[in-house]
Amino acid sequence: MLKRKNHSPAFKAKVALAAISGDKTIAELSSEFGVHQTQIHR
Repeated sequence: MLKRKNHSPAFKAKVALAAISGDKTIAELSSEFGVHQTQIHR
């Protein structure tokens, strides 16, 4: 059974700031940070 990853608040902030900046697409960010695209949208 797989265990869910718990991301730190610092990691979440880094991903959120990268998404807000608009320099890269959501697909690029998801592959860079290793999270699903839906998680970035949330």
